[in-house]
Amino acid sequence: MQIFKTPNFDFIRWRWHALALSALIIGAGLFMIATRGLQKGVDFEGGTVVILKFNEAPDFNRITGALGGDAVVQQYGKAENRDVVIRVRRVGEESGGNLSNEVDRIIAMLKAANIGTFDETPVKTSVVGPVVGEQLRRQALWATVLAMGGILVYIALRFQFSFAVGAIVATLHDLLICLAFLAFFRYDMTLNVVAGLLTITGYSVNDTIVVFDRVRENMRGMRRDNLTNIVNKAVNQTLSRTVITAGTTSLSVLALYIFGGEVLEGFAFTMLVGILSGTYSTVFIASALAIILQGRKPLKGQMAGGSSATATAAAATGSTRPSKRTKVS
Repeated sequence: MQIFKTPNFDFIRWRWHALALSALIIGAGLFMIATRGLQKGVDFEGGTVVILKFNEAPDFNRITGALGGDAVVQQYGKAENRDVVIRVRRVGEESGGNLSNEVDRIIAMLKAANIGTFDETPVKTSVVGPVVGEQLRRQALWATVLAMGGILVYIALRFQFSFAVGAIVATLHDLLICLAFLAFFRYDMTLNVVAGLLTITGYSVNDTIVVFDRVRENMRGMRRDNLTNIVNKAVNQTLSRTVITAGTTSLSVLALYIFGGEVLEGFAFTMLVGILSGTYSTVFIASALAIILQGRKPLKGQMAGGSSATATAAAATGSTRPSKRTKVS
């Protein structure tokens, strides 16, 4: 299916504008993370999460006051369900079943404060100790680093090192954009969000590989053309595929974001931002960086030196060798 029959957009022309826009968003995100911090979920911070169902509309301020300043109290799901999610950093003694004692303590504190009637059997509980949280942080970091390293090696061997660096930087760009938007909208960093980030890593690289593969095919018929023209043509040739893939995937993730519930909201939001950022970085960032890093050096399989103008002139004269002067006797 072709959305664009013969696209001929000059995407590479806007590479510096795209890089400046990305730098602005990433810079703002990093500033917010540095000043306000990135909210960590119980998976990484360690703590207790309890979801309780109230019999009447809950008073969030009174619940927070009853539990202390470190408690985070939020609505869970639809307002008419009257479900409340309570997050506290306390976990009690980190040994076996004693971790669950904090859940009983939260319920006892709410009953003592007389903040309203609720079902004493929690809808859901989640308890993670600080040691487990530190281990999960370390494993998530290693998973990301190893994924990036494998991608770098694969693209460097199959294409060229400048392309590999461009793809890795574009992927890091997508991860930083996702982190920036997570900070803007104050989403917790949980294992679901990390899963979304790793999924976006593969999605973004796959999209970039499609463009780079078309660049390699175009070199067979454009051996003397410059890299900018080759890459720009490749992006235009894969434009319909990029739009269709990103569009259909975004619709699926949007449905998950709307109907998936509180548990999957962070994952779906990360995926939605990552898909849009991955499509943008494939068209503007990865290709632009490959061109900048490659410079004037010829690609693998491409003739060194010369240009399309030289090739045209040679074809017009019928020979690439200079003609010998005729000696006048």
